[in-house]
Amino acid sequence: MASLHSCDIAIVGGGLAGGLIAMALARKRPDVRIRLIEAGDTLGGNHLWSFFASDIADGDRWLVAPLVSHGWTGYDVHFPGHDRFLKQGYYAIESHRFDRVVRRSLPDGAVLTRRKVLGTSARAVVLADGDRVEARGVIDCRGAGDLSHLDCGWQKFLGHEIALDEPHDMVRPTIMDATVEQHDGYRFVYSLPFAATRMFVEDTYYSDTPDIDTRVLERRIAAYVAQRGWAAHEVVRTEAGALPVAMGGNFDAYWQAGGSNVAKAGMRGGQFHPLTGYSLPDAVRTAMLVAGQRDLSGAALHDLLYRHARRLWRQRKFYRLLSRLLLRAAEPGERYRVLERFYRLDAGLIARFYAGRSGLSDKARVLIGRPPVPIGRALAVLRETRR
Repeated sequence: MASLHSCDIAIVGGGLAGGLIAMALARKRPDVRIRLIEAGDTLGGNHLWSFFASDIADGDRWLVAPLVSHGWTGYDVHFPGHDRFLKQGYYAIESHRFDRVVRRSLPDGAVLTRRKVLGTSARAVVLADGDRVEARGVIDCRGAGDLSHLDCGWQKFLGHEIALDEPHDMVRPTIMDATVEQHDGYRFVYSLPFAATRMFVEDTYYSDTPDIDTRVLERRIAAYVAQRGWAAHEVVRTEAGALPVAMGGNFDAYWQAGGSNVAKAGMRGGQFHPLTGYSLPDAVRTAMLVAGQRDLSGAALHDLLYRHARRLWRQRKFYRLLSRLLLRAAEPGERYRVLERFYRLDAGLIARFYAGRSGLSDKARVLIGRPPVPIGRALAVLRETRR
């Protein structure tokens, strides 16, 4: 006979969004009984998340601080015609630390791993092994939903964490090195110096398709490491993925496809930056929003998170326009010029952009002037936006 778990709130998906919601509730609402349900062996999977200090509000820093594995006080960008150092705190979270900290933050028995979910409703979760979790409310955080309802490009990547035989020469991260040969849209290499002989190197593309040719990207990473003069010893971890770059679409259809009455958060709830695809800043804000909600019933959570996600979608029309300008107006081999121009702008504007908090003056500054894309294509994108 199937066993039955009872709780106040069931969170489906132990990735970034689900783990942060669980941590925030455990801290702010210790009276709430939580079940965090994950299909994999560990929470967080095999991921590295990075963020800028300005992405997180001062009052929310306590939530992410225990998760941080590495931190730096600035970063570099490199383009064919422009190099720049920006003094801005930058941090990285590794999934193995995420798993350890989230488990430690929750009561015994709250985390259920290796539990595949067959279905969800506003108040119940059905597991593949026959178990059932009943709750006052359920939040589905299982990654992206049906992206066919959105008009998407892709930020896709392959990353290698590399052990070196000798110390490298980097003192801070390189967020974008676009001096590399351009392939498959806008290409750049992203490098994080974890330790004197440990480096994370990621080959990244703003592409029209999510397809990743692992062997080709592995060769390009190896060539980049050799060109930098880093004496690589072995690859100790590999990570690959494709993040949606939203240019438009039907938000309500996307939300409804994941279950019309079930609350959703993270990528599944459409809570990600339309141009970068990153979801960590939104995941922190959503976790704090849920932790401050008194009514944790399924209906109340659904209404709360739907309104929140719908508001974000409407507010971020500007970023979807920029996504279209990058992917539809710029020639694939010339897309780097869009980012090269962007990184000549004010440092505060750049920080607010990544945080998803661009003001009217920021938006005007980004769009004013001769665009680094063909004028005819830019005008076509703007006409499409008006329609």
